[in-house]
Amino acid sequence: MTALMMMTCYSLISRNVFDTALIGDFELTGVGAGAAIALFMPLCQLKHENIIVDFFTANRSAAFNFRLDRLGDLLMTVIFALLAWRCTAAAINAVDTMGASMLLGFPDWIVFTSMAIPFAITALIAASQALSKFDNNKAAA
Repeated sequence: MTALMMMTCYSLISRNVFDTALIGDFELTGVGAGAAIALFMPLCQLKHENIIVDFFTANRSAAFNFRLDRLGDLLMTVIFALLAWRCTAAAINAVDTMGASMLLGFPDWIVFTSMAIPFAITALIAASQALSKFDNNKAAA
């Protein structure tokens, strides 16, 4: 992300001050940001650091919230399994059609693969969390 930020700053300065352009900066930013977001998802799921809005559940029992968290983990499993599946299908299609970015010719399959693998790992983590009883004290309360 730091490299993307530095590239964007370089591109903006060179565009506005020196009237030159860094070819493909938008493509590289899109590829890098997409991959970075996908790569952070397994860690986010592992640490349970997703955004949780507990306005309606703040006054509920710990056991109720525990079951609700397991349901959320199950939904995350389904969502990320679907995302991994579709990114894999898109990567296969990109290989077959030799898809590439417009300016740089960066292969699309690399982008989709860099997202499919972390999404699959996130689905596995969420599935193990949905099936686990890692906090039995809250479930028993």
